[in-house]
Amino acid sequence: MTDSFAHHLRLDRIHDGERIDLVADESERTAIARRIGLSGLERLEAHASFARKGEVVEVNGRVLASLEQSCVVTGEPVPAHLDEPFDVVFMPEPETSRSEEELELGPADVDVVFHDGSTIDLGAAVADTLALSLNPYPRSAGADAALKEAGVLTEAEASPFAALAKLMKDDSA
Repeated sequence: MTDSFAHHLRLDRIHDGERIDLVADESERTAIARRIGLSGLERLEAHASFARKGEVVEVNGRVLASLEQSCVVTGEPVPAHLDEPFDVVFMPEPETSRSEEELELGPADVDVVFHDGSTIDLGAAVADTLALSLNPYPRSAGADAALKEAGVLTEAEASPFAALAKLMKDDSA
């Protein structure tokens, strides 16, 4: 996703059962916030443990973040805290002859990241986890009032049942 939080770890130095903690500094947080559209990223850290199976490295842990998104209605800042588990499998890139073919991934393969045989980038996996964990429609406390003022119906008001109730009320009048 982005190399602003790159933490390349050499495969020959990763041991089964090893644990690592990553903490993004201010410049890394600023670059990640800009890349994924956050108005602020005050804290980003990850705690991970490794399981080695030859060239395959399984990483599981947690991503913790304190951030600020913009409200989709008003643009006002919406603070959020994130504590998200992650599981990523780093495996060798497929051979070039096979990579020209279409590769189909199943549900169990969605958190697979290919590596070059010498390093993995744990920072990029953490940044990707953060991006995928964000609320896609953050709303501030004033969002409902702003929508009402603009004449936007609530879900309850716009439902087919509300329209039917209105028709029945009009018929009985």
